[in-house]
Amino acid sequence: MAGGEGADRVRELAQLQAALEGVGIVLPSLRVDPVTGASEEPFALVALGRCNVRTAVRLADVLRACAPEEALRARVREANRESERARSRQNC
Repeated sequence: MAGGEGADRVRELAQLQAALEGVGIVLPSLRVDPVTGASEEPFALVALGRCNVRTAVRLADVLRACAPEEALRARVREANRESERARSRQNC
């Protein structure tokens, strides 16, 4: 692993941890998987670790609250793609 990759992984993990903490979720065992993190694998795995039931329920609540917004974004992206395809067909 190149030196920059390790620093990137640490920074990305810190961003994930801050985002989780921002919505009230603390995963005490959160870490980069040591095997994939030390390998040449470009996408190291993140070990989310174990948490108590209260934390798991909170995580599920946060994910459910975000789902409608993401579904709307996905529909908008698909509508944009369809518009682009229609424009491309008109220009041919």
